[in-house]
Amino acid sequence: MARHAGEMISEITLAIVTKQGLSDLAGVIHPYPTQAEAIKKAADAYRRTLLTPRTKTLLKFLAKLS
Repeated sequence: MARHAGEMISEITLAIVTKQGLSDLAGVIHPYPTQAEAIKKAADAYRRTLLTPRTKTLLKFLAKLS
């Protein structure tokens, strides 16, 4: 149980029922600020843990260019 659980449960339920993963959730545009945005940020944070050191270095380099 959480505040705004009703807002969060529908998105998570939809992802489970349609067999979508965290990458799919992270790719969805969400209105901000909402509880659903917090789910998206958590999915993004998880995906960042999957980056290899080489990929992290490349992304840092690209960020400096922009």
